[in-house]
Amino acid sequence: MDIITTIIYLFLFIIMMVFVFSIGMLKKYMPKKEVILVLLVAFLIGSIGGAFFLDPIYDELPNVVNAFERTMPNNEETLYLDLSSSINIDELKNNLSATDGFKSFDEKSINIPMWSFNEREHDYFDKIVGNIDSNYKNHTIGKSDIQITLADNYSSSQALKSFSNWYKLVYDDTISYAQVHAVLVVDSSSFDEFEQILLQRGIVASKIEGPIQDSINNTNSSMLTNTEFTLVCGGIGVVVAFLGIYIDSVVPIVRKTKKFLREKRRR
Repeated sequence: MDIITTIIYLFLFIIMMVFVFSIGMLKKYMPKKEVILVLLVAFLIGSIGGAFFLDPIYDELPNVVNAFERTMPNNEETLYLDLSSSINIDELKNNLSATDGFKSFDEKSINIPMWSFNEREHDYFDKIVGNIDSNYKNHTIGKSDIQITLADNYSSSQALKSFSNWYKLVYDDTISYAQVHAVLVVDSSSFDEFEQILLQRGIVASKIEGPIQDSINNTNSSMLTNTEFTLVCGGIGVVVAFLGIYIDSVVPIVRKTKKFLREKRRR
């Protein structure tokens, strides 16, 4: 929501509250029983104004906090990516590294889908995978897949090729697909640019960590629901109506207080 629209919505809500205040001031011309009706009308007007004018502004609060975090120096966002080995990861990395705000891009592990292992096959792969390539830092054998953690500066394409070569020798078949788990670190101020580059390739981060995401999560967890916020706005309407009803009593008290303070200073 742009600033002009925000100002207009706030102005319209204030006008509604002025109207509620004016209704409250008419209390002296009404029977005492009508006060409850005035408060009910004030609650409804406050709720309607909150739902139509303040709620859209309130929903933008995470984005406001988000924008503030982007301006802070040295803030970084970490994006966890699940990539298909069929995409050109080297080209993606070069594209990302050429963008302002790039920090690092590391291919951490690959996940190779297999068949449903029986116990003997599971034990066999658990013993043999670590000996296929010295750049396999670690490995985990699942029920129907193999996850291999890569050494630093070792690419997923190299890891998949070495595994496929071994698999060809043993099983006379090829492995051509794996899911690549990578970690991208960028400046918070450039987060949108990198997110757009990924979206153009159909890539969505499976997890994001950093000040921006933390601020969004914290803000969302502390915010009221739309219904709760609307009820609070209705309560504001009731408070404004009370001020209008008792303004004749409040003004003299305020004047007496100011006069008392002035006289006290003179002494």
